[in-house]
Amino acid sequence: MSTPAESAAGDPDFIAIGLGPFNLGLACLTEPLPGLRGLFLEAKPHFDWHSGMFLEGATLQTPFLSDLVTLADPTSPFSFLNYLKERGRLYPFYIRESFFPLREEFNDYCRWAAARLPSIRFGRPVTEVTYDERTGQYAVRTATGHTYRAPRLVLGTGTPPHLPPACDGLGGDFLHNSGYLAAKKSLQAKRSITVVGSGQSAAEIYHDLLQDMDAHGYTLNWVTRSPRFFPLEYTKLTLEMTSPEYVDYFHALPGDVRDALGASQKGLYKGINAELINAIFDLLYTRSHRGKVPTRLLTNTSLEAASYDPATRSYTLGLRQRELGRDHELTTEGLVLATGYRYQVPDFLAPVRDRIRWDGRGRFDVTRDYAIDITGRGIYVQNAELHTHGFAAPDLGMAAYRNARIIRQLLGGEEPYRVETAIAFQEFSV
Repeated sequence: MSTPAESAAGDPDFIAIGLGPFNLGLACLTEPLPGLRGLFLEAKPHFDWHSGMFLEGATLQTPFLSDLVTLADPTSPFSFLNYLKERGRLYPFYIRESFFPLREEFNDYCRWAAARLPSIRFGRPVTEVTYDERTGQYAVRTATGHTYRAPRLVLGTGTPPHLPPACDGLGGDFLHNSGYLAAKKSLQAKRSITVVGSGQSAAEIYHDLLQDMDAHGYTLNWVTRSPRFFPLEYTKLTLEMTSPEYVDYFHALPGDVRDALGASQKGLYKGINAELINAIFDLLYTRSHRGKVPTRLLTNTSLEAASYDPATRSYTLGLRQRELGRDHELTTEGLVLATGYRYQVPDFLAPVRDRIRWDGRGRFDVTRDYAIDITGRGIYVQNAELHTHGFAAPDLGMAAYRNARIIRQLLGGEEPYRVETAIAFQEFSV
């Protein structure tokens, strides 16, 4: 049961499960609202967002205006600019003349905001959610023995690391990029390292390891199934597709059309920063002046099989050149899988599956206002709607907009943060 201190003020209006930037933004935006009280549960002991990829100098791919609150409420005390002011870093940030915060800096900003929110409970792994028909409330139980109750939920459990099927049951010390920094020292002690992946994380790790090759003496490979190293498309008319109008358009499309369109749009949100691509080429060019660089970049190449030999402590990767349809092998001691993240339905929802709307492929059937339950006003999701709302789902710049819409639903139509309906110059529908 809830502790006396936690239940003294009565049950909250909603419970949010998981605390990444999206639910943290919701916590910031609901904090000053007298008519809406939320409780935020997070399994980790403190806020932590992709700390395994805090490479020196790495920045967000979205500007600082895509912070927790600004695009919904520019006057909020939880803004990134207020964080900089309190940290004594506002003028250095201004002089730096870059809109893009350091990734490590953004994580610290989120911790700063979380420390100011009494509605957050860290160290509360949720184990089960049930529903009481009599009271109309969800009961959320945690591994710590607490039970919290509320009539509505907001799920923000994030997307766990994805490993390719070829690596199921694979032994050894291979790693997903989410654990890169912790493993970097031991990784660089190996004689060969292979990075598998197509996006920004793969490029950052390859560039980081490429810089240190001479000091450690390893060979380095980069394997990507993409036909080329796609840059993130960042032109302004393309950015208009992260807009309310485009989400309206995408959501209204038939499901099979959405799936096909989503698969074709990965370069719009999973591409590599163009400056980083150029930096990799420039470094390869500089190193090649002294002789052949011991590295391979394999495009159009998918990972089809993998095995580990404990005797040699090495991996044999079964690769396929997709355009030629030719198979070949690559042996490597170190293996980094920069293979992204994919949403998984949390196990704790099993007791309330019958209250959730599902599509024909077993995914959440998400309404335009981000609800997934049969009433359309009981359970909301954050970044679990890529298949229904398009690539705006994981975009930090659309998080405040989504939270404003969820808050409007939680308040029965009241709109403390004006929800934009039209911001684009172009038309997406007829």
